[in-house]
Amino acid sequence: MKKWLYAAGLGLVMASSASVMAADKIAVVNVGQIFQQMPAREAVAKQLENEFKGRATQLQSQEAALQTQMQKLQRDGSTMKASDRAKLEKSVMAQREDFSAKAQAFEQDNRRRQGEERNKILGRIQDAVKTVASKEGYDVVIDSNAVAYAADAKDITADVLKQVK
Repeated sequence: MKKWLYAAGLGLVMASSASVMAADKIAVVNVGQIFQQMPAREAVAKQLENEFKGRATQLQSQEAALQTQMQKLQRDGSTMKASDRAKLEKSVMAQREDFSAKAQAFEQDNRRRQGEERNKILGRIQDAVKTVASKEGYDVVIDSNAVAYAADAKDITADVLKQVK
């Protein structure tokens, strides 16, 4: 039974490699380079920065206020009444928890939005790769970062970059 499975697996590998070898026109594209050179990437980065600027400023001021409260507690805690110190400690703990929750929500929202925008840009790049490949008649297009060596492959990065811009 094991020999039969090995033979079937070997047959599948050979069949799939034969289809790749049968591809007459193979091209490579450097998606990372295109992503870095896209003017839309910088515009999106500025848009996201503006989108989150208010929340970031608010978090920074909340952090500064929390630091001030903590310093006051350290500095004056030993000379305060026990009830005042307990109130201040409780206040500091509540502020710390609130800040932590807001900071975590901010990071998640920021990461989610960056992912959404990155996926939009990568979708545009992929559409441009498909357009260039079909226009020039390529059977297979591989990301140059995913390939160790490609001697006869045509690099279509510049063509795709022109298509995307």
